Amino acid sequence: MKSGGEDFLNELNEEQRKAVEAVEGPVMIIAGAGSGKTRVLTYRIAHLLKQGVDPFRVLSLTFTNKAAAEMKERIIQLIGGDARNLWMGTFHSVFARLLRREADKIGYPQNFTIYDTDDSKALLRSITKELGLNDSTYKASTLLGRISMMKNMLISAETYANDTQYQSDDRAARREHFTHIFLTYNKRLFKSGAMDFDDLLYQTNMLLRDHPEVLLKYQDMFRYILVDEYQDTNFSQYMILRQLAARHQNIAVVGDDAQSIYAFRGANIQNILNFQKHYPDTQVFKLEQNYRSTKTLVHAANLVISKNKDQLQKTVWTSNADGEKIQLMRGFSDTDEGKQIAQSIFDFKVSKQAMNHEFAILYRTNAQSRAIEESLRKLNIPYRIYGGISFYQRKEVKDLMSYFRLAINMHDEEALRRVINYPKREIGDTTFDKLIVAAADNDISIWLVLDNLKDFNLGLTPRVTEKITEFVNMIKSFAAMVPNYTAYQLGDYIYYTAGIKKELEQDRTPEGFNRMENIQELLNGLKDFSEKPLDEGIIPTLSMFMEDVALLTNEDRNKDDENNKDRVLLMTIHAAKGLEFNYVYIAGLEENLFPSQMALMSREELEEERRLFYVAVTRAKKQVVLTYAISRYRYGSAQSNEPSRFLEEIPAECITNLSYREEASEHVYSRTPSAFRKPTAPVVKHPPPSIVGKKLVSMNKAAQTSLPMDNSHLSGLKVGARVEHERFGQGEVITIEGTYPNSKATVMFANGEKKQLLLKFAKLKVLG
Repeated sequence: MKSGGEDFLNELNEEQRKAVEAVEGPVMIIAGAGSGKTRVLTYRIAHLLKQGVDPFRVLSLTFTNKAAAEMKERIIQLIGGDARNLWMGTFHSVFARLLRREADKIGYPQNFTIYDTDDSKALLRSITKELGLNDSTYKASTLLGRISMMKNMLISAETYANDTQYQSDDRAARREHFTHIFLTYNKRLFKSGAMDFDDLLYQTNMLLRDHPEVLLKYQDMFRYILVDEYQDTNFSQYMILRQLAARHQNIAVVGDDAQSIYAFRGANIQNILNFQKHYPDTQVFKLEQNYRSTKTLVHAANLVISKNKDQLQKTVWTSNADGEKIQLMRGFSDTDEGKQIAQSIFDFKVSKQAMNHEFAILYRTNAQSRAIEESLRKLNIPYRIYGGISFYQRKEVKDLMSYFRLAINMHDEEALRRVINYPKREIGDTTFDKLIVAAADNDISIWLVLDNLKDFNLGLTPRVTEKITEFVNMIKSFAAMVPNYTAYQLGDYIYYTAGIKKELEQDRTPEGFNRMENIQELLNGLKDFSEKPLDEGIIPTLSMFMEDVALLTNEDRNKDDENNKDRVLLMTIHAAKGLEFNYVYIAGLEENLFPSQMALMSREELEEERRLFYVAVTRAKKQVVLTYAISRYRYGSAQSNEPSRFLEEIPAECITNLSYREEASEHVYSRTPSAFRKPTAPVVKHPPPSIVGKKLVSMNKAAQTSLPMDNSHLSGLKVGARVEHERFGQGEVITIEGTYPNSKATVMFANGEKKQLLLKFAKLKVLG
């Protein structure tokens, strides 16, 4: 900790210091990428406290709790322990604290519960069920997404109910019961003494709006307000700040409009673009010196972002070295792209003596990680998914692969447990519990209970029995197909037949779209595997694919020590914001992927995609490698791609082209627009599986499972006989009914338990 004076201000450049020392009135600090904005924000607070400002009078809002904790610790090091009294944290954490103080004003208990997303979805599912509504039409995720949007726009359920346009929209979308669900959801939250995540900001707004004495109290309390990442604020956050800062107007916002990339979460770039209109006396400071990246990278990023119309003018520069040119690599396919990325990292590690953690691979969608992950594994390059999970661990991928596992081994209990009621087929938890008990009592797999359901008295309704029979026959048909069809043919058939495709298509949320893309990427992997050349007559089956995946996963698990931090990081570009790496790979630079095809309907959407590309490039300190594939599997078929328009926007002097494939060396191309549009590689197409009519019936018959028959210990079995069971021990036969192999015995065991056992499975030993 420094003693006396403000020597720490000498660590700042001239513009940074001006921004720190301008403590009165509205201030906007435009902080270019790598310009040290966190230091400026931290030192500004330290300077305020050094000037005698009471830390209880300072409100500092960040977008992660980790950032707040690190800033507070640094301030303590600079000026002492008083910094612990700062109101510092995320919007949600700070205003949850405020709401607990004032909860009685809005009718909530002080210890109100905060519902997370899963809690909210569970409540919505309960409401939908109680109202007798179709949960496919009224999906919890879709409902919650719309409710969240309304709350962030400060639209109450009552206002929504009285708005004719919203009601008209709902009728057109066939969700005419949404208003009732919205109203019921809020009432149930209130009755439970609970708020959802969006309520923390919504209720803060209502508190400040409806209780002038409370607003005055906190206006007086928060004399100095500082906001980080202001370009990412939504309308609800903006309104809280407007109300709190209205009296003293000592509000300082730090941000970069060029890095506004969260519109899909409700962030409004206009908040920062119009800050000077809202506060005419604003002092503006531009932090334009980049301390992170090379001159080449800064120049390239500047030229790209200059294409955007809606922006605050600034000129980012650096005194760093020129550095290496941006490398551009082209793959024939997404698999080839993954191989080139992995090989490039391998080569850089050797030539630059670089560590794994110095590398980051960024992509537009999570689904792109599959081919990259497999290529990294094959070169034994350790990696981890940042802010997410491995491709094969994603729920929707595991769901479909559980069907694959059952097709290969019908006794796989974990796979069965995962998918027996997914998609929903009326085989609920109560039924499954009965199946578990029957299997345990007879010491057999749950599958054998399912396949011999008539032999067990489980008290199931005819409807549930019918659904189980349909499920069993479906899995048997899948099993019969395993040896005769390629991994892709059978995998694609299972995807359709099991109902997963229909289930996912009904979810129109961004999350649902991502799940669809992940499944398509899995199918792409199956197709790629199915096209690998094998010995003549050998079919690349689903069981071979699953074994391949299992080996890769096991190898990854065995080699990846959780304490080992030296790994390549894979992440979406959105997740990379705020991070920096020596070497950054940006994959999938193709039209309709990056920029996304969902963002080409307006200039505003396209400009956000360009800002996303700007963020990706400016994560790098030393080197950027851009990659794209001229052919990529999407939705089960190969599609030819045009390189992204963003590649054309990089100045020619900043880029060089190369390929790590020797056989592709003839295709290394010059930096001209036409050079980007090479013909696609030939695509091998498999015919769809011929599964119709009688052929499917014969497969079902062929798939019938032979049942174990064990008569070795049944001689002398009768009522009153003493018997021994491998699991339950010794007991006495009470009753015997039916004829073998469907006979059952009721046995009273020595521990006092009475069990009804199916004799063909029980393996009872007659003692006398």
